Amino acid sequence: MTEAAPEAQQAFAADTVELLGLVAHLQHVAFNRLAEDARVAPTTAQQLELSRLAAAAVDRRDRVLARVVELGGDPGECLGAYARLLEDFDSRTQPSTWWERLLRTYVAEGVSDDFCRIAAAAVDDRSRALLLDVLDDAAHADLAVGELEAAGAQDEVLVSRLALWGRRLVGEALGVVQQAMSAHPALGRLVTRRETAAAEAAQAAQAAEPELPADAPAEDPAAAGKLFGELTAEHTRRMSRLGLTA
Repeated sequence: MTEAAPEAQQAFAADTVELLGLVAHLQHVAFNRLAEDARVAPTTAQQLELSRLAAAAVDRRDRVLARVVELGGDPGECLGAYARLLEDFDSRTQPSTWWERLLRTYVAEGVSDDFCRIAAAAVDDRSRALLLDVLDDAAHADLAVGELEAAGAQDEVLVSRLALWGRRLVGEALGVVQQAMSAHPALGRLVTRRETAAAEAAQAAQAAEPELPADAPAEDPAAAGKLFGELTAEHTRRMSRLGLTA
């Protein structure tokens, strides 16, 4: 394959910094949400566990921002670029119970993390390894599953309500992904680049590896459609883990 020109390499690094900024922002949001959850948790044990999870989110955020610096980005700028991303989601999904609060975080983090994993497939090896390590931390998901499963086993009405709440949440969360891609074209380019690489690999398995342009492809509507199908399928699996209908 033709070696990418310096300009293309710079553009690739800039797109990677955009994704790193998104993940850092999500970890920053996770810290604030977990800290608030710890404040209102019904038991002392839950308060302790959630406060530990909040501290871990800060550590993950700072690891991602350190990689931003290595790539020549500005941590404050790349984090601040997403400062208002979740405002509408938060205003439209105010939980009324502890269980709704747990499910909101479970769904929102699940969808956003799945999107970031998909986009991370198109960045450099070092950044991808860091991102996957950060995104694969399932401590909060495990806590939410345990709490919600236990509550649902004793209350069928709660199960029905949470299933409806989950449907609302995923629609809003997918809307946030669409909003992020519209406001930050680099994210769409990464998703398209992943699909291009997959197509290249499939072609290479049948014939000689084709040469592709070194510069980043524009966002592809077909790739975006496939993306949302994947995100929806992963959400369905997460809800099934709780015994809830997606």
